[in-house]
Amino acid sequence: MIAQLSHQDFASMASAARAFRWRREVHAVEIGSPQRIAPYALALEAEVRTGEETIASGRLVILHNPEGDDTWDGNTRVVSYAQAQVELEMAADPMLADVAWSWLTDALHHADADYTAASGTVTTMTSHSFGGLDTTPDGAEVEVRSSWTVPDESQIERHMAAWQDLLCQLAGLEPLAEGVVPLARRAGGRQ
Repeated sequence: MIAQLSHQDFASMASAARAFRWRREVHAVEIGSPQRIAPYALALEAEVRTGEETIASGRLVILHNPEGDDTWDGNTRVVSYAQAQVELEMAADPMLADVAWSWLTDALHHADADYTAASGTVTTMTSHSFGGLDTTPDGAEVEVRSSWTVPDESQIERHMAAWQDLLCQLAGLEPLAEGVVPLARRAGGRQ
């Protein structure tokens, strides 16, 4: 039996998600959320940047159904999309999908974010241009589409930290040292 949570529970969870402290390289904004999947939802879009260059991006949607959802095995489901450009050699590695998925599960474990019913896909894509674009260098990217259930809604910040770690791993950034907390941004997005 799935415990029922109230609208107030989602409001508290959404407030905590909006107050999350992002790493300096991660620029996140709230975007329109899906309206038909769950009674309550919050959606974020993020980019990992070095200078003006975006090196990874993604979307995170927090879905909440106070009555629970048997397919979720709970009341709250996180749906994630994360992608980054990678070296062609990396994209050709047959282990990349397993490694990218382990970045997600390791990030959840590292953040001490309890989860159930995880599922998803890892896709690698390569491109080679022709004709008028034949001077464009070959490219490759990896994307991780995933979802998991949050059994304890008071841990939503841990789940966001794990998602941020996944984005940063895809971007090739070093993880923050244990105990280091990102500084809050001032108005205008500068630290």
